[in-house]
Amino acid sequence: MATSSLLSVTEAPITANELQPKEPKNTHSFEFVPATSMGESQRIKHSAGRGNRSERIPSGSGKNVNSTSYPIEFSTVTTTAKHTSQEMVSVNLPGDIIMGGLFPVHEKGDGTPCGPKIYNRGVHRLEAMLYAVDRVNSDKSLLPDITIGVHILDTCSRDTYALNQSLQFVRSSLNNLDTSAFECSDDSVPRLRKNASSGPVFGVIGGSYSSVSLQVANLLRLFHIPQISPASTAKTLSDKTRFDLFARTVPPDTFQSVALVDIIKCFNWSYISTIHSEGSYGEYGIEAFHKEATERNVCIAAAEKVPSAADDKIFDAIIAKLQKKPSARGVVLFTRAEDARSILLAAKRANLAHPFHWIASDGWGKQQKLLDGLEGIAEGAITVELQSEIIEDFDKYMMQLTPQTNKRNPWFEEYWEDTFDCVLPKNFVQSDVQRHRNGTVSQQKFFTSNDSGTFPLRGSTAASIAGGRICDERLRLSEKVGYEQESKTQFVIDAVYAFAHALHKLHNDLCLPNDSQNDQVTAGYGKSAQQHTPSIWYRNQFGTESHACPEMANYDGKDFYNNYLLNVSFIDLAGSVVKFDRQGDGLARYDILNYQRLENSSSYHYKVVGKWFNQLEINITDVVWNKESELPISACSLPCEAGMIKKQQGDTCCWICDNCEPYEYVLNEFTCRDCGPGYWPYPDKLSCFALDVQYIRWQSLFALIPLAIAIFGIIMTVVVIVLFAKNHDTPLVRASGRELSYTLLFGILVCYCNTFALIAKPTIVSCISQRFGIGVGFSIIYSALLTKTNRISRIFHSASKSAQRLRYISPQSQVVITVSLIAIQVLITMIWMIVEPPGTRFYYPDRTEVILKCKIQDMSFLFSQLYNMILITICTIYAIKTRKIPENFNESKFIGLTMYTTCIIWLAFIPIYFGTGNSYEDIHVLKSMMFRLFSDSSTPPFKIL
Repeated sequence: MATSSLLSVTEAPITANELQPKEPKNTHSFEFVPATSMGESQRIKHSAGRGNRSERIPSGSGKNVNSTSYPIEFSTVTTTAKHTSQEMVSVNLPGDIIMGGLFPVHEKGDGTPCGPKIYNRGVHRLEAMLYAVDRVNSDKSLLPDITIGVHILDTCSRDTYALNQSLQFVRSSLNNLDTSAFECSDDSVPRLRKNASSGPVFGVIGGSYSSVSLQVANLLRLFHIPQISPASTAKTLSDKTRFDLFARTVPPDTFQSVALVDIIKCFNWSYISTIHSEGSYGEYGIEAFHKEATERNVCIAAAEKVPSAADDKIFDAIIAKLQKKPSARGVVLFTRAEDARSILLAAKRANLAHPFHWIASDGWGKQQKLLDGLEGIAEGAITVELQSEIIEDFDKYMMQLTPQTNKRNPWFEEYWEDTFDCVLPKNFVQSDVQRHRNGTVSQQKFFTSNDSGTFPLRGSTAASIAGGRICDERLRLSEKVGYEQESKTQFVIDAVYAFAHALHKLHNDLCLPNDSQNDQVTAGYGKSAQQHTPSIWYRNQFGTESHACPEMANYDGKDFYNNYLLNVSFIDLAGSVVKFDRQGDGLARYDILNYQRLENSSSYHYKVVGKWFNQLEINITDVVWNKESELPISACSLPCEAGMIKKQQGDTCCWICDNCEPYEYVLNEFTCRDCGPGYWPYPDKLSCFALDVQYIRWQSLFALIPLAIAIFGIIMTVVVIVLFAKNHDTPLVRASGRELSYTLLFGILVCYCNTFALIAKPTIVSCISQRFGIGVGFSIIYSALLTKTNRISRIFHSASKSAQRLRYISPQSQVVITVSLIAIQVLITMIWMIVEPPGTRFYYPDRTEVILKCKIQDMSFLFSQLYNMILITICTIYAIKTRKIPENFNESKFIGLTMYTTCIIWLAFIPIYFGTGNSYEDIHVLKSMMFRLFSDSSTPPFKIL
């Protein structure tokens, strides 16, 4: 088996006898030509089984009625129907190019491929395709002189059945006759007589369900038949390695899954359940949703799958499982429409005390009929629907249709009876109704058609007959009877026009000379924008000759898909841009709908509360919830407060909250981390800030008091120095030892000035000053006192033993001895600075404080004073030894008193210093006071004067 083209597939030569059409068996053939469109009388033929009847219809004027009155006129239409099996029912309209169609006209049956219940959405989409084909055929700027025919089949909402139906498209291509083996008597090229079913299928519109499209696309690609779906959104259909001839006017579910997660995050939900249908739509859609939800920290409490053959028990079990996770109030539905209804029915049967809040994909969308009798349980549902505009002209088209005028759609009568809950008069016998009223009607209902054949009634029809309600001929579709344009109508029309624009470009490239192409472009044929012409809902009379050139007929379907179909771009009837990406996907735009009750009414409607186009835009204040006045919570555990982390328990979104330490911040939702010394967490505990560095300020009380005392001491010391200078040569000053007294006063002045170094902000300079001031200042004082007491002690001790003059008691010698003693302390201080270089450091008495200090260890400070302690000790010993000298030399007594108080102060200083080590104010004050006391206690010249 080989395929040579879309329009011509040849297997073997056909004999002349085989060119004669054979009469189909057990079929009904109708040919309608309205009188207003034909110039002569036409025949309506009806054949059923063995008998044929013919009737005549008078011809009309041949003019078209004004389009504003919306006449519906049909050319030759053949409807093949076998009422006992849906396999033989189809819509066939003849044309130069045949387009296939696959729509779910019926719901899937229970144990049978097709159920008795009509699927309104499928009928709407079928009519949308017919409507679009009529417009294309009536558009003189699009495919001029080329008529598109259709071959539309019912998929019955089942993938396996749809695959079997699609074989008819393949047979049409394989059975296309090769006329090259025949000759005409006038030597002209043989042409096939075009009828309703002849000719191969050029392309297919459909299917609706992703599971159907997956099966059909795998088949059609083998025969190079392109396919455009107006509703299939499974992600896997974008894989061009598997579905290389598939395109769609809708986006893949990847974007819808992102939109659903965006909605959940907008509601701040973190714990939800999911339900999906078996099949590619539900499985691929929920897979993409789970992946996106996991990446964005949304946990799945329960993930349930609806089998393709699920019954009420399975749906009840699903609801029972959801009830075991009561914290997961939000439930995401990625299901087919019928599964969504069954879930709602199960929820209603469960009589939930706390209703679930439904978040549904476009499988639910904005269908009103799906929620009949379930409005209360569905109230507050958030649904996602592909953003589409209402085609007002299509509504006018639908509202003009009646079973009497719409003969080309064999399922329209069922749709009519289901919509109006009545039975057409032609479909039942009055005696059956009378017998039912008398209680004698049998369980099996039958109806008669215009011929003598009888056929079993469908379930809905039989039920209506039981009610005895006959359809009024005045009934019309309108919003009052619940008619609402199906949401995918725009995408079905766009799919037809996409094929038409691609075929138009192919026709221009292959069938027209360059001059003709230029003429057409000039005339407007090359425009990509769809012409918004007035409605013309009739088919032009179809001739017997095709106006498509042989090159167009033989063009390969795969090349057509890649070179033409994927490259179309036009403005559709709603004013939206229609184009495909390289994967054959349409643009992703969604409406966010909320199912609400109308104010002061018992009716419900879908209200648009937001939109999604790459990002979510939603007005939460417009959202209504089921039995909730505020935004409901769907979380296993409430979010932890600031400074708390989660400790996992059970499910990934279930936890208990635990406090971090005061000095820790929340690194992530499960971890606390120490801010580190010198840092403290912000109130929200998300990060840390540096603590204020503390050091004694000049304006603080702890600084002002020592400074005042130091300044006073400096003034008094300077006054004494001035007095000494004025009385420099007096006997009293000379007797007291001028040189040592000046040295002593200088040491006292250094100690007082060191107060400023201690209080100043610690820097390298101030820290060096402190070290020198602490050690050298004291050593100057105590070296002078030691030299003085040593001189006095030696003088009186040697006088009692010998009259020989002592050495090293001259003033010059005393200065040298004092300087030598001071130099030792200077050397010790220099070594200290080498061993422990001066600088600053941060001290942390606790986690809330940072103190800037000089880099001086407490023990090293004490060791640095060890030499001064030795001087004090020796000086005290000499003071004790000279305590009984004559009163004229009573200076030693004052020195002794000074040394006694000094020892007491030092003994008190050490424990106080270490006891207040955590308070930098106390340390600085203590040191300052120590220097002041030591300075005050080391002033024998005051006593002398």
